[in-house]
Amino acid sequence: MLTLPLAGYLKKIFPQCYIIFLCSAYTFPLVKISKYVDEIANWSEISGLSSRDKIEAFKLLRADIILHVYPRKEIASIAAKAGIPFRIGSLHRYFHWFTCNKLPNFSRKRSNLHEAQLNFKLLKCININYIPSLEEIPLLYGIIPAAGIPSWLSEQLKGPRKNVVLHPKSKGSAREWPLDHYSDLLGLLNPGEYNIFITGTSNEGILMSEFLNKNAEHIIDLTGKLSLDELIAFLAKVDYFVSCSTGPLHIAASLGVHVIGLYPSIRTMHAGRWRPLGRNAVVLDQNKSCSKCRNSFDCECLKNISPSLVRSMF
Repeated sequence: MLTLPLAGYLKKIFPQCYIIFLCSAYTFPLVKISKYVDEIANWSEISGLSSRDKIEAFKLLRADIILHVYPRKEIASIAAKAGIPFRIGSLHRYFHWFTCNKLPNFSRKRSNLHEAQLNFKLLKCININYIPSLEEIPLLYGIIPAAGIPSWLSEQLKGPRKNVVLHPKSKGSAREWPLDHYSDLLGLLNPGEYNIFITGTSNEGILMSEFLNKNAEHIIDLTGKLSLDELIAFLAKVDYFVSCSTGPLHIAASLGVHVIGLYPSIRTMHAGRWRPLGRNAVVLDQNKSCSKCRNSFDCECLKNISPSLVRSMF
């Protein structure tokens, strides 16, 4: 999600450029609905080829420039062997010294910029010295939901009630708001006013089984029931989305949903770096420097965000 604005901006200033996005099969459904991406190279397929065929696959892309937004040693090596003329990668990755010929020098860890803004630092090597504002970035996603949602789910969205999505888990990529807090939040939401959906993967549904069973009367459990295409189409139709720092949070924000992001104050994970960007996006954090839970998923910062405060954001 936070790489797509690069495609949007390049299309804006170079309308005739051809954007190829290298991504995994998991994120393919998201990338394919950005109007700024012309072609997708499926890394999940390429990575299973022989070494020679990987290089040939990259040659067939006929790329002039490769931007290593998410540095991977193998990908950098293949791009070099395939002879892509301009290979741009951060100076701070040692393997780029041997595989890239353009090495912008910037630090993500020490920067105050948002992650989506930091990606633009890679463009310095093609004489673009521009960092978009946080307000401009949502205009550069280009996300247009393509899939429909299942008829059984459409029925759940009907009626005068507002539709709220709670997405408690993050596949282990972020500090998470306690499930007990989500239960308390449910108690603050009048079922006569809100339809409440719980989303996540099937594995996350298993991890949350006690929480889901305890609140079964008040929720609609969608864990493991939607493909990514269907999830995106579904999120485009809801009113509120609450979660910690996750991909679906950024997707919902880009679609204009009223999202409430819950963030720790740890330097590399804080909202300044990873907040959702959208016209109706807000974040809640402790707004202080904290490193107590850097090596633990038991996050005091997030515990101190009260359910009543989250409820007040609706």
